[in-house]
Amino acid sequence: MAEQKKETDVGLEEGFKRLDAITAAMEQEELTLEQSFRLFEEGMELVKRCGEQLTDVEKQMIVLEEGYLP
Repeated sequence: MAEQKKETDVGLEEGFKRLDAITAAMEQEELTLEQSFRLFEEGMELVKRCGEQLTDVEKQMIVLEEGYLP
């Protein structure tokens, strides 16, 4: 049976698109302080997860490069 994707499992491209949307939303003056805080919190979590994913990709690339170097 296929494992269901968790809501917190966001691909890099999806994460970056959501961060762009959060940034645009936070630039609006109509947001309440509470709304701004929730968006900020979500954005910080996305930055953390995307950073972890980028680190994982970097590690995989290093392993691959080591396999091709003489």
